[in-house]
Amino acid sequence: MKLSTRSRYGVRILIELGRQKKKGPVKISDISKHQGISMKYMEQLVRPLKKAGFVNSLRGPKGGHFLIKKPEEITLGQIVRLLEEKSDLVDCISRPETCRLSDDCRVREAWKEAGRALFDKLDSISIADLIKDKKPEGK
Repeated sequence: MKLSTRSRYGVRILIELGRQKKKGPVKISDISKHQGISMKYMEQLVRPLKKAGFVNSLRGPKGGHFLIKKPEEITLGQIVRLLEEKSDLVDCISRPETCRLSDDCRVREAWKEAGRALFDKLDSISIADLIKDKKPEGK
């Protein structure tokens, strides 16, 4: 599975909001500059993040975007499922009718297991994990 920019940038937006959490709402233009994501694309990504209950916004001069959930409660798996059109490794997993061999295919089962393993790992990594300071090398 190759992740689209939607998932990669969505994660970066949430990391940025998590890092800035104590400072209050963050302007979308500041996130755009810091992360190198166009304003137009940022707006497209923030909409589903808001709808999913990860982010909210506040209008006005001191307004901006902020996390609703704690960074510990948001996982990479949730973000990828939300922002990717397809989260299965192959089409026949969710749409068996796309392959005449689906009912009796051992490889299909292997792809299912691989996808589950991928999402098990993604579900174990939170935004909080990604904003923690790095450990000093050698320790």
